[in-house]
Amino acid sequence: MILPIYAFGQPVLKKKATPIDAEYPELKELIDNMWETMYQADGVGLAAPQVGLAIRLFVVDTEQVERKKETEETDRGIKSVFINAQIIEEGGEPWTYEEGCLSIPRVTGDVERPAQIRIRWQDENFVEHEAVYTGINARVIQHEYDHIEGVLFVERLKPLKKRLIQRKLEDIRLGKIKLDYRMKFAVVR
Repeated sequence: MILPIYAFGQPVLKKKATPIDAEYPELKELIDNMWETMYQADGVGLAAPQVGLAIRLFVVDTEQVERKKETEETDRGIKSVFINAQIIEEGGEPWTYEEGCLSIPRVTGDVERPAQIRIRWQDENFVEHEAVYTGINARVIQHEYDHIEGVLFVERLKPLKKRLIQRKLEDIRLGKIKLDYRMKFAVVR
């Protein structure tokens, strides 16, 4: 089932998410719905706060990005469910990349992030993992991780860019946009 994506201005997007356990109700269905919602909106990642749930869960599929270009073996895409994720370490040369967000449609901006992360998480079966990611994989994970920490990519933009997008953000908050996917706006028009 395709879920509505919560738009900029929704309070849940600014909450620090809480951990969950294997007893979380209908978790498999939620994860399936998040994948379906993300793909329908042409995303590469989706966090639970973006569908209205302040829990530490996000999904990432960079395989679809990597399939579109020739890459080295080390830059292979990933498709994973991240539950109760904790970034343990960030490092490497910071790099800038233009990011966007399904909760903030039609707004993009250059965000500087560390090139490498070490992260610990549980998968959909609550098996614990720890891995190091680089490149676009690290970027997308950091973006989704920010969501479960209550941080939006627009908060990481340079001050001038933040000023330039204020009107667009207000239009999103008020629901004054038309999209190809379902959204839940903070203020009903």
